[in-house]
Amino acid sequence: MAESLREMQMRFAAHLRDPLQQPAPASIDYTRMQVYRELYFNNIQSLLAANFPVITRTLGESRWQQLVRGFCREHRARTPLFPEIGQEFIAFLDSQPVDPQAPWLLELAHYEWIELALKISDEPLPAHDPGGDLLAASPVCSPSCRALAYQWPVHRIGLEYQPSEPPLQPTLLLARREAHGNIVFSELSPMLYRLLERLEQFPELSGLEQLLELAAEAGTAADAVFVSNGAAMLQQLRDKGCLLGASTPSLAPQA
Repeated sequence: MAESLREMQMRFAAHLRDPLQQPAPASIDYTRMQVYRELYFNNIQSLLAANFPVITRTLGESRWQQLVRGFCREHRARTPLFPEIGQEFIAFLDSQPVDPQAPWLLELAHYEWIELALKISDEPLPAHDPGGDLLAASPVCSPSCRALAYQWPVHRIGLEYQPSEPPLQPTLLLARREAHGNIVFSELSPMLYRLLERLEQFPELSGLEQLLELAAEAGTAADAVFVSNGAAMLQQLRDKGCLLGASTPSLAPQA
């Protein structure tokens, strides 16, 4: 019985993803099929290499291509959008056993992907007062900033440094998009990281309430010095664009 069009399409796609194990449709010429195979793999490999240049260089051509072929063979993407292929690759890595030669691979992939994610983000800005009181009102976080915590020192990994054991302390980073579009990474202290984390988790709290809770978590007195230092941290975050300002007062309902 002749193969249906759908069956041929499914066989065609399966062969492109895994040409060593899945036979090509018999009705398609070998030379033409070779063109399709190369176009498919080269396009996927090129898109991923653009998203993950550090991983590409660090693994080397052979290991990188093997990883991409595994992605093509095993992963089923949920989106047709090219800018989202990086997320699909991260999902694939997350589903795989940890590579003993590159145990930092998943975190490094996320670190590289976040740069593109921030660069193309068009998330609207929430309502805010740019000059609002960061202690009396609720600080408003910018969607163009991310506080990141990694087990591995992802910002240092490359050809010259590929650790086999994670350090005792986590790597805490701030990623932010500047006004001209560049993405800048900087290291965070544990206290500043936790403050940013709390601002995302509890956006309804005022800046002062956040600092009092932060002091309680740290087991330290929320005295005038602590609050003053905390207010300086909030202002520093506003100066860097990580805080847009403070929340605007809600309008009272009209009678």
